[in-house]
Amino acid sequence: MKTVSIDVRRAEPHDARAISEAHRASWQHTYSGIIPHRPLRDMIERRGEGWWRKATQGPATLLVADVQGAVAGYATLGLNRARALPQEGEIYELYLRPEYQGIGLGRLLFGECRRLLKSLGCEGLVVWCLEDSEHADRFFRNQGGMDVAEGMETFDTHALKKIGYVWN
Repeated sequence: MKTVSIDVRRAEPHDARAISEAHRASWQHTYSGIIPHRPLRDMIERRGEGWWRKATQGPATLLVADVQGAVAGYATLGLNRARALPQEGEIYELYLRPEYQGIGLGRLLFGECRRLLKSLGCEGLVVWCLEDSEHADRFFRNQGGMDVAEGMETFDTHALKKIGYVWN
């Protein structure tokens, strides 16, 4: 029997290309049919390898889910940007390549984000997702998130509702 190595770790500059590819695949899979084509394409193109290389050294923490040396997904996290909410931490993004979804890696990555935020002294956390992203909505509810806030996100002229889930 072969043992599979799975690790959640801080991203390094050499991970930039793999994170960029995971970003492209996961965003196309997640948002096609939700975010209009042109703004989705533009958002993906802005985050190429160079953007992710800088992000590994930026103010937000960037984690990767590493399966046998391949980046299966990533998460970015830091301090809560929505000052109207009392939670101190925020997971800004959590995405997996489509072929790695549904096997527990999302729960693993989410759990590591929560542990890291707690170790940094953050009380509670918030995660935002588009209301029309049924997969994300179901995932955050299954992780115990409480739907407590709403907002709007505009893509060109197309406004979409976003939901804020919190954990105390």
